[in-house]
Amino acid sequence: MAEPTPAPPWRRRIGTMPKTWVLLMAVGVSLGWLPFAGRSLSPDEAGYLIVGGQWSDGVSLYGDYWVDRPPVLVALFGLADGLGGAVPLRLLGALAAVLTVVLAGVLGRLAAPERRSAPLLTAGTAAVCVGTPLFGGTVVDGEVLALPFLVGGMAAYVAAAASRHRVRGTALSVLAGAAGAVGMLVKQSQVDVFALVVALLFTSRAARRRLPGFVVGALVAGGLVVVAAAARGTAPADLWDAVVTFRLDAARELAGDSGAASRRLVAVVEALAASGLPLVVATFVWKGRGEPSVQGPWTAPDLRTAAYVVLAVEVLVVGLGGSYWLHYLMGLVPGAVLVAAGFAQRPAPVTRSIGTSFALAGLSSAVVIGWVLAHPIDRPEEQAIAYLDDHGGRGDSAVVVLGAANIIRDADLTSPYPYLWSLPARVRDADLRTLVGLLRGPERPEWVLVAEHSLDVWRLDFSTAQGELDREYDEVTQAGKFTVYRRADA
Repeated sequence: MAEPTPAPPWRRRIGTMPKTWVLLMAVGVSLGWLPFAGRSLSPDEAGYLIVGGQWSDGVSLYGDYWVDRPPVLVALFGLADGLGGAVPLRLLGALAAVLTVVLAGVLGRLAAPERRSAPLLTAGTAAVCVGTPLFGGTVVDGEVLALPFLVGGMAAYVAAAASRHRVRGTALSVLAGAAGAVGMLVKQSQVDVFALVVALLFTSRAARRRLPGFVVGALVAGGLVVVAAAARGTAPADLWDAVVTFRLDAARELAGDSGAASRRLVAVVEALAASGLPLVVATFVWKGRGEPSVQGPWTAPDLRTAAYVVLAVEVLVVGLGGSYWLHYLMGLVPGAVLVAAGFAQRPAPVTRSIGTSFALAGLSSAVVIGWVLAHPIDRPEEQAIAYLDDHGGRGDSAVVVLGAANIIRDADLTSPYPYLWSLPARVRDADLRTLVGLLRGPERPEWVLVAEHSLDVWRLDFSTAQGELDREYDEVTQAGKFTVYRRADA
């Protein structure tokens, strides 16, 4: 009887990877998320839950609402809404964070199969990012939900390039393309897997051989998502307008910001510095300057140059985001993990400076989690929510000018206005004609809430809408920053 063919070295060593430590990191990340599962929803979370929960054939892009986000994100929030809303959503975010840590560990082992510390370095890098509120952790947005697809897609392509088996390598490259496409269809700016593949085309012949499978996987997955969205009433042309064309118009609108975005940019830079991630990345870059070690015929492609390319693309995406919210920083996770993987491919030892950088980043995460537990995130909408809970009827209709969808959802109201966020309203209803038509029509809402300071910042002409409010509504209270109006005939 013929002797069985021995498994390649990289596969034998996957069985000996320090799984326990990677899993402990994942558990630690989940413990950082779980205490916040019952906290108040952010405006983004509430808005996406509203949109996802009613997505069907309607009068706008997603049912009765319009938002500049891809369909997989809306579907995930629809799933969370169907499971109960806020708590299932936060658990879904925690699951995404945990999967990111585990998949980062897998990527490290695939990148440097001969080095036992490789999965610890990559998983640890992911953990200090996804666990900190400085990166928007504990609140669920598109960036964190896209991470498992992005890190998983990168791991699949690295494995495909390292594989000498034709069918297995092709299957892994198809999987990588599908994961990369789905990641983009969670948040359209998350192009990390595609950036990795393009960079590897210039540095690895093995990676170039896997490109056709990657393209097929991306096209098939993207096509299936578009078809499924069309079946629910979201036309492909309208979807393109929302996730691509609209962003160009939005960039022009954001370029005229009066200063709030600049202040948020400073806060984002401060949060990035306080997280310790720049120190971790800089230490890997400095200590991993040498040539990669030789690991045998199943060696993965050298990831160092590709990591720098991916990280540069991610920084550019954050810079071009315009609004500069903390959760943008989650987009830096795949690039940082790749930098750690590139370091692991070198014979450089894990020095005290690397351990110190990880210790400082972990301490930062723990301190910030403790601070946010003791000092919950301020939600200026809570006074308005409390007032409407006391004075509104379940199912009453309301419009918040403009944004703050958590008021609508938490007060059990509905909104007849298709724009639940300020930016889509400022771009697509800049003259407020749709809003004024609603206030004049038979379906005008029982409640209208106006954050007047926001109108001044956005430089919108609210005079016509204010005239309709003066004629048809009574001003009933001031709830925090919101002036609350109720229909005079309600």
